[in-house]
Amino acid sequence: MSAGMIDPSADIHPMAVVEDGATIGPDCKIGPFAIIGAEVTLGRGVTVKPHALVTGWTDIGDDCTIFSFASVGEIPQDLKYAGERTRLIVGKKCRIRENATLHIGTDGGGGVTRIGDNCLIMAGAHVGHDAQIADNVILANYVGVAGHAIIETNVIIGALAGVHQFVRVGEGAMIGGLTRVTHDVMPFGLVAGPDGTLEGLNLIGLKRRGMARDDISALRAAYKRLASGEGSLADMAQALLQDSTSDAVQQMASFFTENSHRSFLRPK
Repeated sequence: MSAGMIDPSADIHPMAVVEDGATIGPDCKIGPFAIIGAEVTLGRGVTVKPHALVTGWTDIGDDCTIFSFASVGEIPQDLKYAGERTRLIVGKKCRIRENATLHIGTDGGGGVTRIGDNCLIMAGAHVGHDAQIADNVILANYVGVAGHAIIETNVIIGALAGVHQFVRVGEGAMIGGLTRVTHDVMPFGLVAGPDGTLEGLNLIGLKRRGMARDDISALRAAYKRLASGEGSLADMAQALLQDSTSDAVQQMASFFTENSHRSFLRPK
């Protein structure tokens, strides 16, 4: 589709506002009082429910649903933002529930806020500027993901939790509700409590995803080694990389050898 094209199969309510320049894909449905900005692109089969706002330089992937009163693509809550042309990209089959807020990026943060495929962003959740959220992520009600945070694949974050700016949450981790996350969370970790304590492995999540029993056992042994060992996490992780043949352990250990803006939550 070229910019500014409205596919004839789109169902646009006469009381919706679609600004000149917007691109509306096939089979889209836009409800009454919804507003679609001039630089917005909606893929195939996108539903925008009544009173939702989609604005800014924003791309919404196929088969997404944006619920009433969500605000998608507004400018960042960053006092350094000076009107630069930055964007928001949302993948396919995402559900953005009522009153959720997703903001475009900033020049200083790379210019793009990105949401992967098949994400569920529940009511009142916030995704800040330049955040990078991978596929199959669930943000429960009123989760706050601050600017520049990285949330990897298959992460679940419980209601009212807050993720500090520049924090990275590794693949398959689970964060409990009402948790403050100020340090990087390793892949497959389970974080709970007001101060964001790393409580162990997200074993239920690993089993639900069908991880092999041998890999789960290897992860448990590796976690105990990190929790009980002496020295830096980086040194212990390097030892695990040399000793273990489990792909899951290799992934977990590699996380601790990479650079961190916020330092790592240490296994206990």
